[in-house]
Amino acid sequence: MERPKVILVDAVGTLFGVKGSVGEVYSQIAQEFDVEVAPEILNTTFIESFKAAPPPIFLDAEAQDIPQREFDWWQIIALNTFESAGVLKQFSDFSAFFSELYIHFGTAQPWFIYPDVLPSLVDWQRSGIELGILSNFDSRIYSVLQSLGLSHYFKSITISTQARAAKPDPQIFAIALEKHNCPPEAAWHIGDSIVEDYQGAKAAGLRGIWINRNKVQPGS
Repeated sequence: MERPKVILVDAVGTLFGVKGSVGEVYSQIAQEFDVEVAPEILNTTFIESFKAAPPPIFLDAEAQDIPQREFDWWQIIALNTFESAGVLKQFSDFSAFFSELYIHFGTAQPWFIYPDVLPSLVDWQRSGIELGILSNFDSRIYSVLQSLGLSHYFKSITISTQARAAKPDPQIFAIALEKHNCPPEAAWHIGDSIVEDYQGAKAAGLRGIWINRNKVQPGS
């Protein structure tokens, strides 16, 4: 296999994951606001709410307004998560709860780096391969990468909210590659989603590599 000029890497589920589960984090912080709800319930309702949300692309937003739009996008998902769990009305101040939750996910605390990540990044960097982040995450990616000690490995960061396109749209792959002055055929993209990462990369002309963190069956 010919060595690529550039490797673009997905973020959540590829480089780092949530400690425990999203439901556990939501449940723990909800307890601080005197709301008791099982993590298992929140896991289910979060996944439903997340999948039902439109892609985080804000075509009409000015650049300086994007962080607020990201915040609002996630707040709707959180509202729907707790409403579906039947406990939304138990919050005396949901806005205060959500602000704390949102800030929390912008730190290192809820995340862990997968064991194979650092050796791979070091090896690729020593080999002279340029590395970039290509993610449908939001602007908190910068603080998360910094706090996890990963920022210095990456020459570029491309996220859907700033690119105004989301994987698997070929446009976001083109935007990321432009930062490296690299043609698609000289690049790989590694990610944990068959559709967004593997199929998206292939459709954009890159070599797609699927990393199966959760040991799911293709097509399931």
